[in-house]
Amino acid sequence: MRRFEFVQGTSAKFWMSDVQGNAFIVVYGRLGTPGQRKEKDFPSPDAARREMEKKIAEKLREGYHEVSAAAPAAPTGAKGAAAASAPLALPPRLDLREPTPERVKAAVAALDRLEATRGYRSWALARRVHHARCALERIAGVDPTAHPDLARALEAVLARVIAPLPKDRLPLVHAMRLLDEVDASAFAQIAAGFWKSPPPSHPTTRALTLLQEQLAQLVDPELTLRVASLLLDRPSGDATGWNRRWKALSPHLEAYLARSGTTLKKYLAGLDAGGDPHLAGRIQAMQAAA
Repeated sequence: MRRFEFVQGTSAKFWMSDVQGNAFIVVYGRLGTPGQRKEKDFPSPDAARREMEKKIAEKLREGYHEVSAAAPAAPTGAKGAAAASAPLALPPRLDLREPTPERVKAAVAALDRLEATRGYRSWALARRVHHARCALERIAGVDPTAHPDLARALEAVLARVIAPLPKDRLPLVHAMRLLDEVDASAFAQIAAGFWKSPPPSHPTTRALTLLQEQLAQLVDPELTLRVASLLLDRPSGDATGWNRRWKALSPHLEAYLARSGTTLKKYLAGLDAGGDPHLAGRIQAMQAAA
């Protein structure tokens, strides 16, 4: 059967069609579900095929796109390499900016000032983080590995997430906000690099372990970064912004998981907060809105 999918806003749907003899067959529904099957008989196979082509043209005009032609579904619970083969088209996360030498130099300076900020009150540290983030916004989407000084400065700041002494630590939520401004490959390298082995009993251990688990399961660094940013974002008085981001991302995550042989519900149920109340709260919020 030819398969078409539509993922936009809160919608995540599929529509499949085929002709068998004189019958025109469609299967449709929400991604991750078996869907509903309908059949309609026509006077001849040619008439059934004409109807199918007509309906396909309608679906394409509605914004559906073809994802396979009689391709077998992924086995239930497929992960890893199977997930990597599923196509993923996320809306842009950033408005890309040109990394001119002047802008890169300014970002390096802001990151160096942040790295030198130790023993400050939380509000003062947050202010330095804000300045560094603003500097990175001016080169939004940059790949730090293409600029050695920037890569060095960013890694030095992010290494403070797992610093042994509290006065030297950078809260993980601040680190994620910095990573939100650069290419997702930086997140994957950091998470799979020196964040992979935090000191024993470190307060970030559970959260960083969750990052490793999501990178292994979702495979795609960009998708994992967006999910992780939502999971690790600390609750504030107004959850409107967080809810909007999750509402925009969840259909794409659901579609990706469906093509990998699982569902959003199962995925969220498998997230382990490990006793972290903030993580548990975010997971519950995701489940409530799914």
